[in-house]
Amino acid sequence: MEIARNGSVPSVKGPAEYFTGSVRIDMQFKREGSSRLTGAIVTFEPGARSAWHTHPLGQTLIVTSGKGWTQCEGGPIVEINAGDIICCPPGHKHWHGATPTTAMTHIALQEALDGKVVDWMEKVTDEEYLAGPPTSSAA
Repeated sequence: MEIARNGSVPSVKGPAEYFTGSVRIDMQFKREGSSRLTGAIVTFEPGARSAWHTHPLGQTLIVTSGKGWTQCEGGPIVEINAGDIICCPPGHKHWHGATPTTAMTHIALQEALDGKVVDWMEKVTDEEYLAGPPTSSAA
């Protein structure tokens, strides 16, 4: 058994080419041996979000705090809250992040296919993001 102690792995800033706004990534892990599982705890400050992306074997997000938004290509922006679990199927284009006024943290879990866990695409524009969920009063 291996225990990764809280704070034993330095936080990293979400790369600007894949994220808009302030994003912190903590405790990124990759299992050894035949396991394909990777994951991270990701914190999005208000207004921060990922770029559009897909995962070759899908992704599971577990929202641990705050309030966020996610969107699948062609669908509406949906609000996500602490305790929600989001399962994205393989190859499904999507993005996720905080709302304009509230930070959001989630655990992101995905499996690697031939060593790859994500395919990054274009950034979510301010216009796309600020459209918000159908029931939102976003600016």
